[in-house]
Amino acid sequence: MRTSFLIAIAALLVAGFAFSQLPRTGVIARSPDNPGGKASGSRFYCDRSAIPPNQLSRKIELGRLLRSSIRRTRELPDGFEFELGSGPASFQDAAEWAGSERLCCPFFDISLQLTREKGPTFLRLTGETGVKQFIQAEFGPEWFPNSGETPVEPGEQQ
Repeated sequence: MRTSFLIAIAALLVAGFAFSQLPRTGVIARSPDNPGGKASGSRFYCDRSAIPPNQLSRKIELGRLLRSSIRRTRELPDGFEFELGSGPASFQDAAEWAGSERLCCPFFDISLQLTREKGPTFLRLTGETGVKQFIQAEFGPEWFPNSGETPVEPGEQQ
């Protein structure tokens, strides 16, 4: 009886180890632009349920406002930087959006930069390896109005 018990424990340990070595793929990605979700093949996903229902429509509206105010997008090694307008509304909208985006996508590093002399606002989304591909797939082409252009450094005039 004791031998059978030890064999069962050993089998469970081996099975647990084997299961832990399986790749983690096929996570369902959800975002305002992908409400139904689609297989993303990555560990990144937007958990819209993390945003209180009374705040979700505001987050979607802020996303639309940000997309329409993007002047330029710069690709970074670990994400993207979006150049927004220089008015106070750009910064305020971006800050409010970042606060709600942090709830549903906690894997992002999000930063906002105000440049001197009333220059543009920059919204930077970065993260671990693979987050850049997630941003491209989930945010949509509206976030990348200048694909193919030469990147411009923050604060640099064109």
